[in-house]
Amino acid sequence: MTAFGGIACALFLLVVPLLLIARRLFLGTRGLGLPRRPLCLPVIGHVHLLRAPLHHSLARLADRHGPDLLLRLGSRPLLVISSPTTVKECFATHNLAFLNRPLLLPGKHLNYDGTTFAVAPYGPHWSKLRSIAILQLLSPTSSSRLAHIRAANVRSLLRGLFLHFCSEEGGFVPVSMKPRFTELMLSTLLEMIVGKKCYGGSAATEGLDEEGKRFASVIEESFSLSSAASPEDFLPFLKWIGVNGLEKQLIKLGKEMDVLLQGLVDERRKGMRTETNAAKKTLVDVMLSQQEEDPQFYTDNIIKGMMLILIFGGFDTSSITMEWAMSLLLNHPEALKRVHDEIETHVGHQRLVTDSDLPRLRYLNNVIRETLRLFPPGPLLVPRESATECSAGGFHVPRGAMLMVNAYKMHRDPSLWTDPTQFKPERFESGEGEGYEYVPFGAGRRRCPGEAMAMKTVGLVLASLVQCFEWKRVGEEEVDLSEGEGLSMPKAIPLEVLCKPRQAMMDVLPQL
Repeated sequence: MTAFGGIACALFLLVVPLLLIARRLFLGTRGLGLPRRPLCLPVIGHVHLLRAPLHHSLARLADRHGPDLLLRLGSRPLLVISSPTTVKECFATHNLAFLNRPLLLPGKHLNYDGTTFAVAPYGPHWSKLRSIAILQLLSPTSSSRLAHIRAANVRSLLRGLFLHFCSEEGGFVPVSMKPRFTELMLSTLLEMIVGKKCYGGSAATEGLDEEGKRFASVIEESFSLSSAASPEDFLPFLKWIGVNGLEKQLIKLGKEMDVLLQGLVDERRKGMRTETNAAKKTLVDVMLSQQEEDPQFYTDNIIKGMMLILIFGGFDTSSITMEWAMSLLLNHPEALKRVHDEIETHVGHQRLVTDSDLPRLRYLNNVIRETLRLFPPGPLLVPRESATECSAGGFHVPRGAMLMVNAYKMHRDPSLWTDPTQFKPERFESGEGEGYEYVPFGAGRRRCPGEAMAMKTVGLVLASLVQCFEWKRVGEEEVDLSEGEGLSMPKAIPLEVLCKPRQAMMDVLPQL
């Protein structure tokens, strides 16, 4: 071979691979059987395109490149979908392929090494834990058995508001709703799960006790750290460099949380020796009893993991939904009046709203559904991971790809909803939102099992507040609906309102 021929051969071997790489970078994966995608950089992939809040970044990419995208975050493929057809394919047609969760750093260090039913792989272990949660806490029978706890905590909320009004000079009084909602939810969940009362113990008591406050603080920090991006989840080699301090924070927080949970387990273990009323047995009591029969499975870590997931799953999401719903009602006085009129018609003002009244309060239920459409507490749902190669939306999805559903994007898609950015609870009366375009609680076998309890709790709280008090905005301006940071889409500005007892309820409220 001549010198010229050798140089030409070398150039060919060098340039052709570079051209192929450039084509892949600039044209994405068109024609390769994969969802189209934007410019992908070496090593980091598409990380440079993502900004907080993530659901907004992904929505903008979907507007430019289509509803289904296969991105790459470092070494990890990420399938992002925001079309009902593809959601159905992933969660119904190919549901077995997407039943696993990716084990990210928060799941490892805050979920007992991925053994909780929220992140555990699909299989017998997951099925057993999920069945326990449903049977002992989330089923209709258990919900009815625990209704007195929910009602007692709502009464404590109402009593606190009434006492706050009585301590002022009269008229409308200012109230911060966020702490009241979070305290209510934490107290309700702790009492249901482990029999721990930490809120509204007497007519003169407002808020959480000291143990409840410690628990709330740890949970808030957990949500904060869980929403932080961990580069090691997508660039594993960084672990050996030691550039990420998030893991150390997660390990430290996990130990703090474990101490709190272990204390509650030990407390119940001692209490079971002296209590004999089987009707008052909590979920933790049941699991401790099963621990005696099967100690290999029902370890303390499994019990603590169950407590953790049920508290996490209901605490932040429900309280945030209550805050958004009240904000929307205050910005739409006609909807607030319609909710009150409905309560007056079906309940009246001689007694408080109860669980049994909720099925008749259809407009209130639509208000909650519309709130979840506009502000889903998990705008990207909980991520899934493909266990096998499969096809979704006509594209080939590789094994090990992480799956995110952009519920926020889908819930506001003008091709799926009329006036998608408007608050219109009545839309559900005409049949909107009956398919996979509405997934605030997920879909498929790993759909949130606490949906019914969440709807009942949020419904009872909102109905009780509207029944017992008049509500006004602070000033003439509408309540700010800006989103804050976090996985569960909190309000950027906590809700501040004015309220006073309804005159028609003055015979009921002093008796709380």
